[in-house]
Amino acid sequence: MEELVCKNCRIIISHGDKCPLCGSTDLTSRWNGYVIMLNVDKSDIAKKLGLKVNSVFALNVKE
Repeated sequence: MEELVCKNCRIIISHGDKCPLCGSTDLTSRWNGYVIMLNVDKSDIAKKLGLKVNSVFALNVKE
């Protein structure tokens, strides 16, 4: 199964048709690059990207 990305919060979803983080159903398979966030509280990258939870996020989501 193809991984999808939420266009709203950029979290990568491996199954389902609804974002578990924000509840959006606006998902896409058109994305590339990813970041694995393990500790958002101490990460400068998480702050720069606006990430609030530990998970896997797409870096580039295409329209």
